[in-house]
Amino acid sequence: MPGIRVSTTLPAPPGVVWGTVSDLASHAEWMADAESIRFTTQRRSGIGTTMEVATRVGPFRLTDVLEVTEWRPGRSIGVRHTGLVGGTGRFTLRRRWLRPRSTRFTWEERLVFPPWLGGPLGAAVASPVLRWVWRGNLRRLRANFVTR
Repeated sequence: MPGIRVSTTLPAPPGVVWGTVSDLASHAEWMADAESIRFTTQRRSGIGTTMEVATRVGPFRLTDVLEVTEWRPGRSIGVRHTGLVGGTGRFTLRRRWLRPRSTRFTWEERLVFPPWLGGPLGAAVASPVLRWVWRGNLRRLRANFVTR
């Protein structure tokens, strides 16, 4: 599947944004497609953290199994999808040099759909839908900082 990338500028410095996005348990609060998160390790942050995310997009439901593979405080979080849908994902935070009290937040995913979800064809159909859902997620994340 071609990668999906969505970005937004958040009205807070990277350290403040990190405080929100590094709280993995809270992602279901701003991700419309994440209904619930269940950690499968004792740890809830950092490399090696694993979780199951009950995911719903329209009529499709599945459990997204994730492992944190990158944890760079204030900079990035990377994950590997190891459930029915495979692939990788990454959040990156970049300070805006001309607006130091803001952060450029980018979400990138490269997903591999199984044959029963249409394989590459299913991925091509899902890509614009997921991009639309994730843009909405970023609007909800941004609202967390606008109301502070």
